[in-house]
Amino acid sequence: MNQAEIVFERQGPVALVTFNRPEFRNAMTWAMYDGLLEACERVDAEADIRVLVVRGAGGKAFVAGTDISQFQTFRTADDAIEYERRLERVLARVEAVNKPTIAAIEGVAVGGGAALALACDLRYCTPDSRIGVPIARTLGNCLSVAVHARLLDVLGPARTKDLLFRARLVGADEARQAGLVNDIVPAEGLYDYVREVAEEIAGHAPITLQVTKEAIRRLQHYRRSLPQGELGEDLIIRAYMSQDFREGVRAFVDKRKPVWRGK
Repeated sequence: MNQAEIVFERQGPVALVTFNRPEFRNAMTWAMYDGLLEACERVDAEADIRVLVVRGAGGKAFVAGTDISQFQTFRTADDAIEYERRLERVLARVEAVNKPTIAAIEGVAVGGGAALALACDLRYCTPDSRIGVPIARTLGNCLSVAVHARLLDVLGPARTKDLLFRARLVGADEARQAGLVNDIVPAEGLYDYVREVAEEIAGHAPITLQVTKEAIRRLQHYRRSLPQGELGEDLIIRAYMSQDFREGVRAFVDKRKPVWRGK
């Protein structure tokens, strides 16, 4: 993995992955997604790792979505579908890690960053954290059906629609109330607290934890009533091939408000 952009550390029974692009608010590149996949494989393979913690560097962002440059090369429907498939492979792999996973959220977790946090088992944030998927206001693309399902699991239909239709970011208090995060921790003590939680979990019976996690994961898939890997390709094509998406990307790069035309 690229040690400059994603850092893997062992701290006793806890594995720590840090997304390390603070100058870009830890926006994810493909190299970083690939590095996260490698980290998941390592956590599964090393029996003495009991918990995986993921966090962002810099104090201002957990992950501010996927780097916008990844979208600028889109030309065809296949580009859009492959992007969502590739992202889903990462999210599903994080969900399938056979050890408990914890997201330590400091600052913003938006777009793909929010989806990544939702793929973790537990989430803790700082008081200034904001979480959401404001793509209806910013880019004009869409989420895959699988990511919608993760939001529905946590928020239910009404809150999911409110979050996405209004393209807003929720603060820490609302996130805790809604179940997006487990608790709020002062920024100066976030990682110490998460480390304590991780070490507490690491002291429990590993097989019980693994079986419990897998049982819950299976139940979530059954409840979703979706074929494994379902993305909603027709919806992805409609959004990503729209004029509005091209306008959203241009406006984001130009740092201006997009002009939506519904085409």
